[in-house]
Parts: sequence; C-alpha cells; structure tokens
Amino acid sequence: MQRCGIEEVRNALENEKVSMLLVLRDVMNAEVDELTELALQRDIPVKKSSESDIWRMSKSTENNKIPPILALVGRNPNANIDQILEDGGIIWLLAGAQYPVNIGYTIRTAEVSGANAVFVDGNLSHKQKKAAKRASMKAHRFMPVHWVEGFDFVRLAKEKGFKIISIEDTGNLHPWESKLTDDVLLVIGGEHYGISEEILSISDQIIRIPMAGFVPSYNLQAPMAIMASEALRQRNIL
Repeated sequence: MQRCGIEEVRNALENEKVSMLLVLRDVMNAEVDELTELALQRDIPVKKSSESDIWRMSKSTENNKIPPILALVGRNPNANIDQILEDGGIIWLLAGAQYPVNIGYTIRTAEVSGANAVFVDGNLSHKQKKAAKRASMKAHRFMPVHWVEGFDFVRLAKEKGFKIISIEDTGNLHPWESKLTDDVLLVIGGEHYGISEEILSISDQIIRIPMAGFVPSYNLQAPMAIMASEALRQRNIL
C-alpha cells in the first residue's frame, strides 16, 4: 500500500517491508535525500517522477502541497506467480476478457483496492497488452500483472489453499455474504461469454451482484468494483 510524505516513508523504512520509493523529480530536500540513500543501501528501487504523476497518485495532498516522496509497502510489483501464491491475500483473475480498456480499468481497480496481483486470461497481442497497461494509468508498476491460462491457474491457486470465488449471474450469494478475509482468488468473466463452466465447476462460491433494472447486465468493471470494495471493507486495509 502507499505511504505518503517524509514522515510516513521514514516510518515505513523503519518498520515495514518497502518495495519501492517514488521521489519527486528535481526535489531539493535533505530528508528526502537521506531516505533515498537509505533505500538504495537496502537495494530498494527508487524511481523519479513528475509533479503531475506524484500529485495524481498520492493519497494525501495536504494544503495542496505535493508530497516529495511516496513508498510502496506490502506488495512486490515484480513478484512471480509462485511468490504471489505463497504470500496469499486477495488476487484477481480476469477470465476471457478481450478489450484492453476494460482490462486496464480492472487492473487499476484491483490495485487501488489493495489486491496483491491480477492475472489475465485473454488472447491479446503485445500491442493490446500495452494498451491495457496504459488504460490502467500505469497501475501495473505497483502490482504484479501476469498473463495465464485461466483454468490451469485456478486449479493451481486452489491447490495452494486459495478459496475460489467466481462472480457470475448464476450465483446464489451476495458479496456481503461471502468471507473475503482469507486467501481468495476472485474470478470475473469476459465481456461476451462470462466465466467458463469448467472454472465455475471448481469454484468454492459463486457470487451474484444484485440487479434491479430492466436490462440485467453490468459491464465487467462494475461487479469487480463492488466486490473489490466489499473486500476492502472486510479487510479494513489502510
């Protein structure tokens, strides 16, 4: 998660596992220099960023001042699949998504809601994958994103002890009726065909998002946001 400003970053370096520092480009501040040097001594990556980038990403801009430094804690954006499954927590699978913009938006939603990783099962070209990352507002810099074969990955996650929760209109539970504080893989289906029967067949739960309108269909971003918010509420991630 994010630690914002000099004091929070200093405390994070003393007490937490820091994965990355983001430092305001051309900033002249002795304390920032000290924290940057400390991070480099520990082989923690330090990236320079523009004022607009820092302002857009920082969780707090007290008195409209742009914080000179941010830290990423609790998540390794370069983690491989084995490391992610070993760490546990909450992860997402986009099963069969085809539109880069939709994929990018869901990556962004997963990152901002505290997920540990996103896995994408979709037949996209290299150019389309780049477009998806662009649409995520570069959230993939701060959370691992891997492209996988969906059913094989679900089986692997299940073997590693993850509870498999699919979000589909055939479900019989509401989001708030599911316990989302365990190690959980949340599966959301593609735009046309939803989640495959083979994935649904090995899911531990199937969640149905309530609908009351005349046209009973959400864009995949909406049910994902609902589930992500409920997971965030249950886990009380700060």
